[in-house]
Amino acid sequence: MKFLITGTAGFIGFHLARRLLDESHFVTGFDGMTSYYDVRLKQARHAILARSNGFRAEIGMLEDSAALTRAAEIAEPDVIIHLAAQAGVRYSIEAPRTYADSNLTGSFNVLELARALQPQHLLMASTSSVYGANEEMPFRESDKADHPLTFYAATKKAMEAMSHSYAHLFGIPTTCFRFFTVYGPWGRPDMALFKFVEGILNDRPIDIYGEGRMKRDFTYVDDLVEAIVRLIEAVPEVGKTVSTADTLSPVAPWRVVNIGGGEPVGLMSFVETIEQALGRSAKRNMLPMQQGDVEATVADPTLLEALTQYRPETRVEKGVSTFVDWYLDYFSVR
Repeated sequence: MKFLITGTAGFIGFHLARRLLDESHFVTGFDGMTSYYDVRLKQARHAILARSNGFRAEIGMLEDSAALTRAAEIAEPDVIIHLAAQAGVRYSIEAPRTYADSNLTGSFNVLELARALQPQHLLMASTSSVYGANEEMPFRESDKADHPLTFYAATKKAMEAMSHSYAHLFGIPTTCFRFFTVYGPWGRPDMALFKFVEGILNDRPIDIYGEGRMKRDFTYVDDLVEAIVRLIEAVPEVGKTVSTADTLSPVAPWRVVNIGGGEPVGLMSFVETIEQALGRSAKRNMLPMQQGDVEATVADPTLLEALTQYRPETRVEKGVSTFVDWYLDYFSVR
């Protein structure tokens, strides 16, 4: 099959593209190579993908509809997977306009592209952050998500709503998936695991927010990719629900799906797992909860299992160990 994937120089897009290329599909990657974090890491990811004859990289910003259209003309995609976004919960407090440009205008451009191309399936990345102030757990896709705590979460919820309208108006089969704290090799430097490993190795205190009370439904990146690959085949059709948990729209070929294992891990336990993998102890800087953070996230994977017969299953000990091995190799730490 032919895929157009936005964000292939990013953490998740890289892993997904590599998996699809390994399965002999054709992937056109579209990425802005922004400086939100070290561009060299993004370039290294693309360099690995470029080893495959089935990969073509196009560089451009989501806000540039002409650049996106040129990439689509090259890709002639059967499936569009929209992963590119301005990420980061805390950064959205400092620089909200970048989120409006990328996550709202950029996602609108992707929807317009899908309107023109009519792919077999459009898949779009959302986030567990849309659950916002919800306190009842696990988070179910059918729960209301009307109280986002950050502008990042608000832009992702808006993307979901925009995609539903396009699915209804133009018959575009669309799946939005909500990610839960994805981690693994080639991860983002702004995320906790990367920061903790870097800090411990350099004998610097690591910042632990919420006084360590937080829990997260950590999702290993290979598990996330497995779920996405399976969801590609789960094309929404009006009137064809798979279970009572299905979020299939009554008026559009559209649904939203959690991708998480439903097994939350405490932040202090997570830190201890990193310490064990590194064989070093962390200096801990205990801090209050950050603005926009929530104390816990837990996915209900019922719908994901009904659609794919799969749920994320990698234990955090294995996932952290694999990340540490990658980090030590990539940065030549001995």
